[in-house]
Amino acid sequence: MQPTYLPYALLAMAAYALVSPLMRVATTGPDAVPSDVAVVVSNVLLVGMALGVLAYTNQGFTAHLGSPKIAYVLAAGVFLGIGILALYRALALGPVSVVTPIFAMFLVFSSVIGFLVLGESFTVRKALGIALAAASVYLVSGA
Repeated sequence: MQPTYLPYALLAMAAYALVSPLMRVATTGPDAVPSDVAVVVSNVLLVGMALGVLAYTNQGFTAHLGSPKIAYVLAAGVFLGIGILALYRALALGPVSVVTPIFAMFLVFSSVIGFLVLGESFTVRKALGIALAAASVYLVSGA
């Protein structure tokens, strides 16, 4: 039986829920770690974990570097780097309760790109969810 995406999505949500509070504590107050150092340290750990998964699953690595879609992976990596650098800096400067909801709006924008560019289904329910997400960020951020 093929595993479904839902458990992975829930695990990702649970794990990401801890990233912002932990980074806020790490990058503020006495003995604070500079946000750019925090990016490097946390992402070196990420790369190590990913390499471990590749080794465990025997997926290989170099064979995929010649894929015509590697340009999309590289572009995603650039935007991921920009996003994480900016997120960690924002967490060093502002409250988790404001920074994280604004950051999380990437989910809404990614959904819109899915609808407009990738041709994914757009429903009234999804439109309502997007509107409510935007309203919640407005309310939480105190804007």
